[in-house]
Amino acid sequence: MAAPAEPGHSPGFKKPPALLRLKRKRPGRRSDPAAAAGAAATPAPRGPSAAARRRNPFSSLDNAPRRAAAAPQPPAAAPAAGDPSAAPFWQFLEPACEEKPSGGAEPAESSDILALSQDLHSPLAAPKAPSSPREEFPADWSIKTRVLFMSSQPFSWAEHLKAQEEAQGFAQHCRATGTTLPRSVQEPRLCTELRCAFQQSLVYWLHPSLPWLPLFPRLGADRRMAGKACPWAQDEALQQALMSDWSVSFTSLYNLLRARLCPYFYVCAAHFSVLDPVSLGNQLPAMMMMMMEVSLGLRRWESKDDDDDDGSFSWLEEMGVQEKVKKPDAISIQLRKEKHEVQVDHRPESLVLVRGSNTFTLLNFLISCRSLVAVAGPQAGLPPTLLSPVAFRGGTMQTLKARTVSGRARVQGGFEDVFSLEVLGPILPHALHHLTLVLGPAQRGAFRALLSPHEPSAAFNAGPAPPQEDVRQDLSACGLHPKTLDQLSQRPTLGKSSIRLLEMKDYTYTWKA
Repeated sequence: MAAPAEPGHSPGFKKPPALLRLKRKRPGRRSDPAAAAGAAATPAPRGPSAAARRRNPFSSLDNAPRRAAAAPQPPAAAPAAGDPSAAPFWQFLEPACEEKPSGGAEPAESSDILALSQDLHSPLAAPKAPSSPREEFPADWSIKTRVLFMSSQPFSWAEHLKAQEEAQGFAQHCRATGTTLPRSVQEPRLCTELRCAFQQSLVYWLHPSLPWLPLFPRLGADRRMAGKACPWAQDEALQQALMSDWSVSFTSLYNLLRARLCPYFYVCAAHFSVLDPVSLGNQLPAMMMMMMEVSLGLRRWESKDDDDDDGSFSWLEEMGVQEKVKKPDAISIQLRKEKHEVQVDHRPESLVLVRGSNTFTLLNFLISCRSLVAVAGPQAGLPPTLLSPVAFRGGTMQTLKARTVSGRARVQGGFEDVFSLEVLGPILPHALHHLTLVLGPAQRGAFRALLSPHEPSAAFNAGPAPPQEDVRQDLSACGLHPKTLDQLSQRPTLGKSSIRLLEMKDYTYTWKA
């Protein structure tokens, strides 16, 4: 006969020890026979994600999270066998892995290929490109965190760079010497100029340099920095030393910008970011700075109506009821006027533009501003990140991470070899354009790129258009390729968005923002 249920307890309730006997038996130690028998009866978890699939024994069956049923997808039309751009690149099968090279791009492992295939299988990863091809794609001032190039031609030329080719690529970057590649390279793997130019396009400069900390992006990076070693967090003397070194680097970049030896640079803080591009084409050393994701206190906007506090209540005096109606105080009036401005804090609408001589004032403000550095959290005491395409005082040379993935995709009548090149890191605007200049000849004028932008930096595309004048004469010594200068001097057309899909066919571009 079954024992009656205790009051206040469910008949099917099990004690937690009966469900949580998942500890593995350590070798060399004796364990309780009853516990060992219970552990043996409990099936061992399979795979690394078994812990994530365990149900909380204290949660009821009704409130357990349920996975939404996948919506049925209509069968897609099969692409033509001879059209590589229509092939479903995300359906990777039979991945071909290679050994890790000593330089250049790294071949991905099978687990990385599976992750890439799941990422590319998302419907948002492959939007439809416009049907109007052009010789050049518009300037995009957002910083990309990841770019995935795909092509029917292999990217093996980007792997296993020789030591001499890697050194030559660094030398070309430091000496600002570009390479003119032919329209099409028949044997990319044997072309030393192509491989050196690829290495050159991966170089950027960073300050400060802390290898154990992710210094980009800084907005919303507290979770990634949590638990990292930060010896300066409680040391004011160390914080002052870091800030003093950062001020020297920041001033160096500003001076390079004024001398037209640097086309632009980024200041990435914990609460806002700054883009400082030179006024392309202007003969005078006039510059502009754009700050995005800032608060009202940093914007310091002045409304034209600030001086008129009582004008809106003059009608009360005309009606003779000014003594009976309580007028709001000055603080309430100011809060009412700033209500709309506060609503756009840390949004793309909070973009601030500073031009001309005011840029020097903003420079001094950033150096002396207390809110430039976080006072609490994982980023406390850490100066902002400086990103530049050229060398500057205190900057450290860094390279973007690149790796190749090869596999097979389904096409009509069988399978087709597909190849991809993934680039990770803070991909600056000039680096993206320089990579396209290298990939065009290497991939015979046909490739597709999926771009993952740093979303807050997309607001920089809403800036004003630079003057349309001779750019190469002004910035001939800034270290960028002449075609890249022409591309960055185009009138902005992306608004608050950024390019997410870039495709080249027959050496012409189409894109989708």
